[in-house]
Amino acid sequence: MLATESSSAISFALTEGQRAARDAAREFARREIDPLVDEIDEAQRFPGELFVQAGELGFLGILVPEEYGGSGMGYVEYVLIVSELAQVDASIGLSVAAHNSLCTGHILKFGSEEQRRRWVVPLARGEKIGAWSLTEPGAGSDAAGTRSTARKVDGGWILDGAKTFTTHGSVGDYCVVFAVTDPDGPRHHNVSAFVLEKGMDGFQPGKKENKLGTRASDTAEVIMDNCFVPDGHLLGERGEGFIQALEILDGGRISIAALGLGIAEGAYRTALAYAQEREQFGRPIAKFQAVQFHLAEMATRVAAAEALVMAAALEMDRTGKVTRLAAQAKLFAGEASVFCAERGVQIHGGYGFVKDYRAEKFYRDCKICTIGEGTSEIQRLVISRQLLKGG
Repeated sequence: MLATESSSAISFALTEGQRAARDAAREFARREIDPLVDEIDEAQRFPGELFVQAGELGFLGILVPEEYGGSGMGYVEYVLIVSELAQVDASIGLSVAAHNSLCTGHILKFGSEEQRRRWVVPLARGEKIGAWSLTEPGAGSDAAGTRSTARKVDGGWILDGAKTFTTHGSVGDYCVVFAVTDPDGPRHHNVSAFVLEKGMDGFQPGKKENKLGTRASDTAEVIMDNCFVPDGHLLGERGEGFIQALEILDGGRISIAALGLGIAEGAYRTALAYAQEREQFGRPIAKFQAVQFHLAEMATRVAAAEALVMAAALEMDRTGKVTRLAAQAKLFAGEASVFCAERGVQIHGGYGFVKDYRAEKFYRDCKICTIGEGTSEIQRLVISRQLLKGG
């Protein structure tokens, strides 16, 4: 069951191009994604056929300039597209976000001209799928604690180690991987970023995770075992990978904020429609004040999340300096998604607990928004540190 059409409080401020991007994503989600949601969720199947179509629509190179095969749009269009997709299926929203802001975004921002031509162009066109591997079993929130190593040899590097929780870890064609290149170097300047390609000797996916939610978005381990990587695969300067990752995560947090916004609005719209249809005691349950209060609180949190997410997107387009604002948007929108999904199940009652209705899926999907790209606790640390140093 689809949510009813959004009546965004800020729609009036969008340009014609931004409205067109939003409407294209909305139509794609309803026409192509919605019929597959239950099947791909149950089977935990990454829908490659949808990504071919998403690439044709320009959704896999949203932030990439046209000269590199992208759509040449900004973060406002980006969050509109991701949130529209997430209203129908957070798995697709998450995969599109990770492909755009992490892998593709990292190579675009820190790669050389040759590297952009080689990897960004096919990623932006949707001909290849991107992955980004930072997290390790022992280095999650403490990303600087990376244990994977890259040893310099003639003509390149030998990488060894394992990553976990990598979106597209088993289906990605290109993967940005972080490894320690200077074991004795400063803690935040001893890690470098590399681009690995599917099929490289010693590079392979590991265990595919059996997840609570966003089950159609592929999440898997990535393993490097004596993997030779040519010099031309090093992104940016040696030892600056961690610093690069921090910059990329600002955009990644806007991505998860947009995902949370989409889930929150999808859960709210679905609950609103159900409350107007479901009758008890001779009238729709939307007539009962208890349900009305739930809906009012959900709608208010959606509106507040939208304001923060759009503010972060606008500032990213304007200045690119969004560390605090991106963390605030991610924190609030992520927690709003959990609130709205939980209230949505409650409004559906017993039907919210079964897979015949989408309420239970929103409930399973939402939790990633308070974990991925930095937990809510880490967001509070980022925000407070920025405030204390006047940021």
